[in-house]
Amino acid sequence: MDLFELQTAFHDVVILQTVLEEVKARSLPLYHRLVNLTKNESKRFYVFFNDFRQETYVVRNPGETINDRNDRAVRRAVKWYSEHLEQAVRARKSIRCPSVVMISDDKDNLRKAKNENISATSLSNYVEELDDADRLLDMLSAGQEQSSIKIDRATLIYPEYYPLSRLLTGVRAEVMHQGVFKVSPYNYLEGSVQVPAFDRPLLILGRESSNRAVSGDVVVVEVLPKDQWKRPSAKIVDEETLNKNENPDDEEAETIVTERERKALQEEVRKSHGASGEGQLQPTARVVGVIKRNWRQYVGHIDKDSVRVPANQTRTQQTVFLIPMDKRIPKIRIRTRQAGQLVGQRVLVTIDTWDRDSRYPVGHFVRSLGELETKGAETEALLLEYDVQYRPFPKTVLDCLPPEGHDWKVPANANDPGWKGRQDLRNLLVCSIDPPGCVDIDDALHARKLPNGNLEIGVHIADVSNFVKPNNAMDEEASMRGTTVYLVDKRIDMLPTLLGTDLCSLKPYVERYAFSVLWEISPDAEVVRTDFTKSVIRSREAFSYEQAQVRIDDKSQNDELTQGMRALMTLSKRLRQKRMDAGALNLASPEVRVEAESETSDPMDVHTKQMLDTNSLVEEFMLLANVSVAQRVYESFPQTALLRRHGTPPRTNFEELQSQLKVKKNMELRTESSKAVAESLDTCIDPSQPFFNTLVRIMATRCMMSAEYFCAGTQAEPEFRHYGLASEIYTHFTSPIRRYADLEVHRQLAAAIGYDQVDASLQSRHKLEEVCKNLNVRHRNAQMAGRASVEYYVGQALKGRVIDEEGFVMKVFSNGFVVFVPRFGVEGLIRLRDLGTPEPTGVFDVENYRLAVTGSRTATVDLFDKVTVRISDEREESTGKRKIRMQLV
Repeated sequence: MDLFELQTAFHDVVILQTVLEEVKARSLPLYHRLVNLTKNESKRFYVFFNDFRQETYVVRNPGETINDRNDRAVRRAVKWYSEHLEQAVRARKSIRCPSVVMISDDKDNLRKAKNENISATSLSNYVEELDDADRLLDMLSAGQEQSSIKIDRATLIYPEYYPLSRLLTGVRAEVMHQGVFKVSPYNYLEGSVQVPAFDRPLLILGRESSNRAVSGDVVVVEVLPKDQWKRPSAKIVDEETLNKNENPDDEEAETIVTERERKALQEEVRKSHGASGEGQLQPTARVVGVIKRNWRQYVGHIDKDSVRVPANQTRTQQTVFLIPMDKRIPKIRIRTRQAGQLVGQRVLVTIDTWDRDSRYPVGHFVRSLGELETKGAETEALLLEYDVQYRPFPKTVLDCLPPEGHDWKVPANANDPGWKGRQDLRNLLVCSIDPPGCVDIDDALHARKLPNGNLEIGVHIADVSNFVKPNNAMDEEASMRGTTVYLVDKRIDMLPTLLGTDLCSLKPYVERYAFSVLWEISPDAEVVRTDFTKSVIRSREAFSYEQAQVRIDDKSQNDELTQGMRALMTLSKRLRQKRMDAGALNLASPEVRVEAESETSDPMDVHTKQMLDTNSLVEEFMLLANVSVAQRVYESFPQTALLRRHGTPPRTNFEELQSQLKVKKNMELRTESSKAVAESLDTCIDPSQPFFNTLVRIMATRCMMSAEYFCAGTQAEPEFRHYGLASEIYTHFTSPIRRYADLEVHRQLAAAIGYDQVDASLQSRHKLEEVCKNLNVRHRNAQMAGRASVEYYVGQALKGRVIDEEGFVMKVFSNGFVVFVPRFGVEGLIRLRDLGTPEPTGVFDVENYRLAVTGSRTATVDLFDKVTVRISDEREESTGKRKIRMQLV
C-alpha cells in the first residue's frame, strides 16, 4: 500500500470491486487507505464494480473455493476491459491503445492468466521495470518473501498461538485474560497487561512470554503458577546495549533469547526471590494469542553495524536492522538495496510479519525523511511517530469554506438568515485572555453587575458549527484529525487556517458568531441561573495572560472593561476554592517554554512556564461552562450525550508512591477519595526543598488514569464522574476550533435549546462510540507529540553547552537512577556506567529506595535527593535523537 500511495509512481490504476471487498475483509485500515486513493484526483485510481456488470460477473462453481472464484472474476474483468478498450479505440480511430496489465502475487493466478492470454505480472516484476526501481523495490512487503523462506527453514523459536476459538472460550471462562500489551520504557524485556480480574498489572517477562507481541497490541494472556510470580524489574535494560552487533542475516542459529538476555533475566529472578515480603510479588503471565495487531508505520534509523555491503553496490539487496525511535518497539529486519545511503537518515518502515522462526519482526522500507538531527526530518518523524495527520487539506475540504474567504463578515442586516435565533450581544464588554501569540481564539468572557447585586457572567465560544456542517468533507477531515497539535515551532490545525485563525477566531474589534453561556452568579459564587444562546459578539481586546494580569493589577485603570476583569478574577478564586473543597486535585506536570530565534525558529533558551492568576481565571470559567453544558446535553440526550470522564484510579496505582513517601519522608498519602488525595498532597512539604511538593504532584499525576471521551449510554451514571475535577459530569465545549469533541457538543447543545435539528450521526450511539475512540487516541497522540517536540528543542537549545543544574532523584534502579531537572522540565537517566571508569559497583536497597555506589566512584543516592547534575547534549545511539546527557557532579 505504501508503494501505491507514492505520488511519483502508480497512476491510472483500476481497482476491481472483487479486490476492494477482499481487502476490506482482511484489513479495514488498508481498505480505508485504498478508498482514499480513489479520492485523490492526481493519482487517477478508479473502482470498477465488476460484480455488478453482466459481462464481468462470475458465478462460483460447485466445489470451487472463494479464493479461486475471486481470482477467476479478476481475470474475467481484466480480459473484458482489455477488449472493451480496444473496441473504444477503434471506434474513435485513435492511434494507440492503452495496455492493461493484471498485477498479482498469486503464482497460480498468474499461470492461469498466461494460459488465457491475459497480460499479467507480479508486483515485483512490474516495479523492476519502473524508474527508480531500487528505491521502489524496497517498499514491497516482506510477507511474500518470508512465506517462501520459512518453508525451507524448520526452526520455530516462538510458541504457537492458540486458535481463536480457544482464546475466546478461555477469556469468557476467565482462565485467560485480554488486554493491551505495554512495554516498560526502562526495560525492554518487561511488559505488562492490565486486566479487570487483577488489581495489579500482569507482568510479561522475557521474549518467550511476550511471544511476538508489540507494545500496543491487544493480546490474550495465560497467568503463570504462583511460584513463578516476580517483582517488577529494578534494573535498566536497553536492547541496543544488550544485543549490540547482531548480524541481521544470521537467522539459522537464532534463538528466542540471547545469552546476555538470559543472564539479565536470571539476575532479576534471583533478586525477586531474595527480597523480603511476598506481598511485593506480582502475578506473571505469557502471551498465548494476539486479538488485534496495532502495528503502524515506525520511524527509526538503520543500525550501521548491521550494514555489510558498501554503499556503491546499490543493486545488492541485504538485510539490515532498523532501530525504532520508540525504545519499546523491537528492532525491525528490512531488506534493502540502498542500505549504505540510508545510514545516518531518519527512515520510515512498516512491519509486515512476525513469524515464529524470527526473533525480530520483518518489515519493509517506506521512505527516507532526511538526515538525522535536521529540523525537517525530526519534526516529520515525531508527527509520523504519533500518527498526526499533517498533510495539506485536500481540495474537497477547502471547497467547503465560505467563498468570500477573508472578506466574510457577519451580515449587517439583522434580518439576514445568519442572525436567525441569535442574540445581539455586541454591546457587552467582551475580551479574550490567551497565551502570547495566540491567533486561534476559541473563547472570550465578560462580567457586569446586575441591579440585584449579582453578576452576569458570560463565556462566549467560537461558533465553529456555523461553518462546519455535519458529514461534509471538512467535517470528516476534522473528525479524523480530532484535535489541533501544538509543536514548539508550528501548529498542525484541525481546521483550515481561514476558519481557525480568522472567521471563527474571536479576534478583537470585529463581529463574530459565538455560542454563549450566560450565568447569573451571586457574589459568593453560587449559580442562580444559566442560559445558553447563539449570539453575535464584538470582542474589545485580546490579552495575553501577562497583559491581563498587568491590567487587573494596575490600580490606575478603572474603566468598565477592567472592572469586569477584576470581577471575573474575584469570582474565579471563589469558584476554585469551592472545587478544592469538593476534592478537586491540584496536580502538576513539567511545563517549559522554548525561546526561539524569530527568523529561523532555532531554539535559543528554555524557561519554566510561569502560571499567573489570569491562567486560573480563564480555567475556572471554562470548567464552569463545560460542566453547565454537560448537564444540559445529558438532560436532552441521555443516551448519546458526548461527555468526558476521568476514572477513579485503583488504589494499587498509588501503592509505590505511598511506600516511597512513608519510607523516605514519613509522610502519608491517603487515597480513599480524590479529596483525601488532595489533602494529603497539601501536607507533602519539605521546608528544606521547596520544589519537593511539586515533584510529588508530578509523580501523583502519573498514578492517575487517563481522562476519556465517552457516549452517555455506554456508562452507568456513577461512572460519569471526573475524578481530577471532582465533578459529577463533564464535557468539552470551550475549544471547538482545536477539538472535534467540542464541535460535536456544540451541535448537541444547539439541538437541546431548539436552535437546530439534531443530525442523525449524533443520535447513533454506535457512531458516537467510534468518534470517541478516535478522539481519545488523537488527543493522547497530540499530547505526546507536543512533549516530544519540546524534548527535541530542549536538546537543540543545549547543543554545545555544558551547564550545572539542580535536580531531584525521582526513581532509583539497581544500575542507575532518574533525575528530574525543574528548569528544563526534563528527566534524564544516569547509569552506573556514567559515574566512572571502570563501571562502579552498585548495591541497591530496594526496601529503602537507595543505591550505594562503590569502586571508581563512591556515592549514596536516595529517592527524592536534591542533586547537582552537569547537563550537556549528546546524540543517543539507540534512537538517533539528540537528548540531554546528565552526569552526577
